[in-house]
Amino acid sequence: MLDRLVDATNRHDLDALVDCFADGYVNETPAHPARGFVGREQVRRNWTAIFAGLPDVRATVVRSATDGDTVWSEWDLRGTRADGSPQAMAGVVVFGVDGDDRAAWGRFYLEPVEEGGVDVDGAIRRTVTG
Repeated sequence: MLDRLVDATNRHDLDALVDCFADGYVNETPAHPARGFVGREQVRRNWTAIFAGLPDVRATVVRSATDGDTVWSEWDLRGTRADGSPQAMAGVVVFGVDGDDRAAWGRFYLEPVEEGGVDVDGAIRRTVTG
């Protein structure tokens, strides 16, 4: 499933990408709970917008591990917005894979890559003081 998903993403093949997900797919984003959703049609809407907004988007799975029907995957997604600015996201996605080799559920921990930004001391201060 993971190889098919990366391949479909990099070929910008929307139908093949959506086919990597079960009909009742459940997506959770623990750091942003309101972004969770159910169903393949939302996968289609999401990736239609991503392919349109980042026409050169490429996905790389940096590392992955499988434990039974659970796949842990570390992602790097990069592309260029219409205004020419770069977009990068990195993080982990954990998938539950059904008997048809489709994602039945996923927990997304992908975030935009912050180039520059504060160092670790500044990040800790911001975390504990707001």
